[in-house]
Amino acid sequence: MPELPEVEVTRRDLQAAMEKSRLIEVLQRREDLRRPFPPRLSERLRGRNVLRVRRRAKYILCDLEKKNPQGARETLLLHLGMSGRILIDRIDAIGETSGAAPSQPDRPHEHFVFTTETGFRIGFVDPRRFGVVDLYPTENEEAQPCFARSGIEPLDSRLFTPERLEKLFSSKRAPIKTALLDQSLIAGLGNIYVCEALFRAGIHPAVPAGQLDKGALHKLWQVIPRILHEAVAAGGSTLRDYRHGNGEEGGFQKLHQVYGREGEPCLNCGKTAEKDCGTIQRIVQGGRSTFFCAVCQPEHFTPHSAPPAAHSSGI
Repeated sequence: MPELPEVEVTRRDLQAAMEKSRLIEVLQRREDLRRPFPPRLSERLRGRNVLRVRRRAKYILCDLEKKNPQGARETLLLHLGMSGRILIDRIDAIGETSGAAPSQPDRPHEHFVFTTETGFRIGFVDPRRFGVVDLYPTENEEAQPCFARSGIEPLDSRLFTPERLEKLFSSKRAPIKTALLDQSLIAGLGNIYVCEALFRAGIHPAVPAGQLDKGALHKLWQVIPRILHEAVAAGGSTLRDYRHGNGEEGGFQKLHQVYGREGEPCLNCGKTAEKDCGTIQRIVQGGRSTFFCAVCQPEHFTPHSAPPAAHSSGI
């Protein structure tokens, strides 16, 4: 499933293709994905200007201009689900009078096609059909079920603080890996980047969240945004389906230190010739694979005495 970095990369691709542009054609090839589409969705989108393309957790939100002066502003919501991806093509010429784009070859599992007046063809491809396409009044965003219990944004430095992490986890008995994946606590974190963050912080994934001291929380506060920024800069992680808007794979999977590396030498302690060097282990937590090094991430975590330096958010 695409995680926060992959969704942010996709948002940036969509921003370049859609923002400040009008949707001159919207082609809808089915009535639902994970759930039914809103009534007359294509008709309601056609002719609308896209004011802004933003991200919230793992959702891409396209704020639209009013359909008419008496109407309300609406937001188009896109969620990639398990296998969804957005593919963007440049169209050399747009039909000025008909509002139709020159024909392009259809892709398998391409359920939606948006054509912009600036010359982009944007396809929503989703083989497993767990994605979501929705439309709602922008002013009612907080009432949307997907945001009603949404946690803090890990790339918002105003909200993502060591103090906030302490409040979130202080009473939690769940393993820290499970707690970090709880979208009602922190929105957008997924399995890949939680495994990587816990490794960099030196925290065993099975340690109860409520037992982490301030030193451990400072480590998480430091490494989580850093890893997310690095992943975005590398174009995200392609394990199976995810692609950039231009069809290219992401590159961060080449930089994974633990995820998907079961049985391989630890890139930290395993690069030495000492006998106690670790290999990457895999356990299952909450039905998901967890990868870690038992040497670098001992169950009895002892943080460094000094807290890490502050970070800043760039997304």
